[in-house]
Amino acid sequence: QVQLVESGGGLVQAGGSLRLSCAASGRTFSSSAMGWFRQAPGKEREFVAGISRSGGSTAYADSVKGRFTVSRDNAKNTLYLQMNSLKPEDTAAYYCAARTLSTIQSRSSAYDYWGQGTQVTVSS
Repeated sequence: QVQLVESGGGLVQAGGSLRLSCAASGRTFSSSAMGWFRQAPGKEREFVAGISRSGGSTAYADSVKGRFTVSRDNAKNTLYLQMNSLKPEDTAAYYCAARTLSTIQSRSSAYDYWGQGTQVTVSS
């Protein structure tokens, strides 16, 4: 069992930066691949970034490549998403998710545990 709590969202101007955190409780964080997803109003939830259990492998949606960086600190049971050069189209609720397997997946159905989400709003 893994409980996930996101933080770090907020309102930022276009071109600005935010760093999201996802604090995990439970003993399986270090053995879980993790992902960040986002969902804008009226749209489906979409994959943003993923990271393997060791942190050695990462994956990104094309829309955020070069701007977002996913990382993790297994000693602190925390997942991060550094978001730079933010655009209005990045506005969404951001969710972290954990899966019991170690490999990255972009399908939301592959993840077993979800946080409650944190809102990111980018003004133009």
